[in-house]
Amino acid sequence: MDLDAYTAAHRAEWDRLAELGQRRRLSGAEADELIELYQSGATQLSAIKTTAGSTVQGDRLSVALSRARLRFTGASANLLAQIPRFFLLQLPAALYRLRWITLAVAVVTVVVAWLYASWALNNPQVLANFGSDADLQQLADKDFVDYYSSNPAASFAGQVWTNNAWIAAQCIAFGILGVYVPYIVLQNAQNVGVSAAVMFAYDKGDVFFLYILPHGLLELTAIFVAAAGGLRIFWAWIAPGARTRGQALAEDGRALFTVAIGLVFVLLVSGIIEGFVTPAPWPWPVKIGIGAAALLAFLAYMLILGRKAYRAGETGDMGEFESGARRIIAG
Repeated sequence: MDLDAYTAAHRAEWDRLAELGQRRRLSGAEADELIELYQSGATQLSAIKTTAGSTVQGDRLSVALSRARLRFTGASANLLAQIPRFFLLQLPAALYRLRWITLAVAVVTVVVAWLYASWALNNPQVLANFGSDADLQQLADKDFVDYYSSNPAASFAGQVWTNNAWIAAQCIAFGILGVYVPYIVLQNAQNVGVSAAVMFAYDKGDVFFLYILPHGLLELTAIFVAAAGGLRIFWAWIAPGARTRGQALAEDGRALFTVAIGLVFVLLVSGIIEGFVTPAPWPWPVKIGIGAAALLAFLAYMLILGRKAYRAGETGDMGEFESGARRIIAG
């Protein structure tokens, strides 16, 4: 082996390894790069020692590798100290990046739901396919409202929360398939449209909105965000841009993992509203006001705080948070 030539050929890689190993913080992409450089550097050090024995170049590379190893297995980091950064920077930035896709999903849902409702209302035969006149009358007069108070509030809130969180998780997890998210969006829009058609057909349109709006404003928005996340990961696979498909999926996947965690808390809030506020015997302006306030708070978090975090260079990448978790586990 020509050690000088070998060193010259890999000098840039070793310098980059040393640089990343000395950094205090790493983004997700930088953490991935450090691992790759560590693996290739270890192979190159082995080749140097096998052919040339102990050398200055090998010793320098060994030091760089040791520092890189400490980035993942060194002293434990305080994971709790990273939680404020997650909620104040990473999560709002990740949500902000999905704002336009979320809006598109919301528009599609509203349009499809309206089309289904109009179609069913203007075609009695279509409405009859959803049940007999007695069954639909029962739904409009009693079952629709009773659904929200048929179980204890805490139990009902927990059921709604877990069900919606599961739907949101599926949208993100299976979004890469391309067809799953549109299926969920269209199915959700159809259910809303058909329910509206039945309620309006039996002169209960006001009841429909009064019982949907308090929790539905935030709940549906969270589902729209989850659907947007699934579509984004699919698009990262289809059109990665200057990145490789693997890089695009890894980077966007980490950001969407951030979104998935955040939506668990958002849907918990909407579940509490649905379980405790929607069926409560309070004035409707109060109940709808609570739902509207929850939605406005989420939109402010997503658009105002998210815009600020995004402009500061935050992407929502979970790489640094995961690195801290790995160091704690390793420690």
